[in-house]
Amino acid sequence: MAALLLVMSVCGALAVQGAPAGGRAMGIWPVGLASGVLIYARGRRVPALTALILVIAVATIWLGGRPFDVAVGYGVGVAAEVWVVWRVFTRGRREKPSLQTDRDLLRLVAAVGLGGLVVAALAALTSVVTGFGHPPLVALTIATAHVASQLTLLPFFSEVHQNPSVAPTWERLAQWVLIVTVTPLVFYPSHFPSLVFLAIPLLGWGALRNRPWEALVQLMAVLFFAVVMTTYGLGPFSSISKDLNLPVDVRGTVLGAFAVACALVVVPLIITVGQQLENAHEAAAERDKVQNIVNSTSGVAIIGTDERGRITLFNPGAERLLGYTRGEVLGHTTRFLHSARGIAAQAKELGVANDFATVARAMANPTAAGRDMGFLTKDGEERTHSMTLTRMVDDRGRVTGYVSTSEDVTERVHAQTALEEALETERRAVERLQSVDQVKDAFVSSVSHELRTPITSIVGYLEMLSEGSFGDLNGHQADAVRRVSDNSSRLLALIDDLLTLSRVQDDGMTLADRAFDLREVVRSGYGVVSPAWAGRDLEVSAELPEEPVPFVGDKDMIERVVVNLVGNAVKFTPDGGGIEVRMTVDGDHALIDVCDSGIGIPEEEQAQLFSRFFRSSVAQKRAIPGSGLGLSISKAVVEKHGGTISLTSSGEQGTTFRVRLPIVV
Repeated sequence: MAALLLVMSVCGALAVQGAPAGGRAMGIWPVGLASGVLIYARGRRVPALTALILVIAVATIWLGGRPFDVAVGYGVGVAAEVWVVWRVFTRGRREKPSLQTDRDLLRLVAAVGLGGLVVAALAALTSVVTGFGHPPLVALTIATAHVASQLTLLPFFSEVHQNPSVAPTWERLAQWVLIVTVTPLVFYPSHFPSLVFLAIPLLGWGALRNRPWEALVQLMAVLFFAVVMTTYGLGPFSSISKDLNLPVDVRGTVLGAFAVACALVVVPLIITVGQQLENAHEAAAERDKVQNIVNSTSGVAIIGTDERGRITLFNPGAERLLGYTRGEVLGHTTRFLHSARGIAAQAKELGVANDFATVARAMANPTAAGRDMGFLTKDGEERTHSMTLTRMVDDRGRVTGYVSTSEDVTERVHAQTALEEALETERRAVERLQSVDQVKDAFVSSVSHELRTPITSIVGYLEMLSEGSFGDLNGHQADAVRRVSDNSSRLLALIDDLLTLSRVQDDGMTLADRAFDLREVVRSGYGVVSPAWAGRDLEVSAELPEEPVPFVGDKDMIERVVVNLVGNAVKFTPDGGGIEVRMTVDGDHALIDVCDSGIGIPEEEQAQLFSRFFRSSVAQKRAIPGSGLGLSISKAVVEKHGGTISLTSSGEQGTTFRVRLPIVV
């Protein structure tokens, strides 16, 4: 930083001393270096450094031949300008300011412009107070020179793009040769001001082709020749005052304007070139990334086309799935990849004309994504692909091409078709089984009706025989009649069960709808079965609520449920066991539990227990009689009353059946 302050002091003294004789300004004072000092300090000791810059400015201006009061006024202007430029350009932050985007350029121009206005105002005020020079001209000359200094030097203290030079070595050498030869030549004539602007194309050439720092150094080189040659009376700017009879300070104004013009060509160009190169690098990286993804996707066919449908992209996945190589298909339209039959089928499904272009446009609709489409392979086989077609549009909304991604799903389609056929076959089989089941039920119901009448008649005649209505029977005859009567009664009970189950399942039974006390039905059913455990070693008990349990339904059918459950408990409980019938009320439901300590039901058979004619393996093994219809009837009756029936059984440790019925609350 000390070296920077020293260079600023020396350059400042030379600038004031090099100002034209009789002038009231101070040349192109290196105010850009002063702003660079504050930027380099990164926000540390800014007030102290600003004060030091004020002292250096006053000293160099005074020693350069300006009155002390004028030097103080100009010095205050320099210090104020430097602080304003630093504050606006860096936004008061400690990091190095960026000069890489258009926004950064606008901030630089705003900072330099605002700083120029500040120094112009203070210079004009100094001129008014001291009477030194013409205030407007002094303000214009100093502001122009300082803006040129800031625009030229501040980029060296900024974070610029680090893009490499795209110009070869011989081209860069040619640029430097032209700069060091052309610049002095165009500044030598005194009466052709327009020639000096021939240096600007050289600066633009360098800004476009070289590294930013080299372009800025070339700018400094051109301005060095311009300042030095003008200071020594060479070039059109040195004689402009005499030729046009203008104040001598106009020379500094024109020279500053030329420097500003050069800076406003070079600085925006290096920013723009840096942005373009950075965007190009990002685009190339993105392109390479996409290309790698496309090339590595071997299971998906990715095909890109231009706006006319001509293939421009054919990834390895497409080569593998379709059999063509990239070279065989590039430039061809995708029409050859689809059969006329496939296009017609898609047109019919999409509801559009049977035309390839029309179908393609319809397939590009987002709603058509993932449709199955036929693709012809190189060997002529048509494969089914799940395809998504996407339009590619530019920033103006014009279609620039299409990209299709597809995956071979032929096996999946075949499997799905086979599954649908199997399901249809199964559905038809189920319908046939249901039809057979209905015929069977109808047959059982019809046969049961036909058998009930003769069996009832047989039972009646057997009762008459046993009562001696047709004469007395001896012991053997009475025993034979009793056996026939028992079997006939059992057969009649089976027929009644079949008829009852058939009516319940076919909704052919009309249940009575009347109110009664559910306790009485449970007590009655319990009493019906009581003879079955008479004389056996069983502990049987019933526990009923003390309060009435109102219920609306068919009293006889509910009693039948109780009889079936309690009767089963008695049959399947060996002597020495126990049976408990409990009834409780749970909210708006009544619970009827029939618990036994009998042989139990295997867990794997419990799900089938309520099926018609099902009898557990334990019952069959122990030859316990039964038709397998009682639980089916009980379940149907309970469900007709809006209730449920369930069971729990643990092997040979007994079974509990629970009936849950809605009651009147």
